[in-house]
Amino acid sequence: MSIQLLYFAGLREALGVATEHLELPAGVDTVAALRELLAARGSPWTALVTTKNLRAAVNQKMAGPDTLLQAGDEVAFFPPVTGG
Repeated sequence: MSIQLLYFAGLREALGVATEHLELPAGVDTVAALRELLAARGSPWTALVTTKNLRAAVNQKMAGPDTLLQAGDEVAFFPPVTGG
């Protein structure tokens, strides 16, 4: 199954990429499993599992770790941000 990934704010800067298309292997069907798959790439990708309060959205709706993924989904990851 193919999905589109988006990375925002400091996470985008740390990874050096804003977006990518990814073909998910069998068994990677939740946001949590996706984060683990990406973190397995090594540093700096481990930020996807070590960043405190990392947020995820699937198809522009906030998503928890158990949110199921489907072909064609857009998954966005973004760290918490503060504003003034």
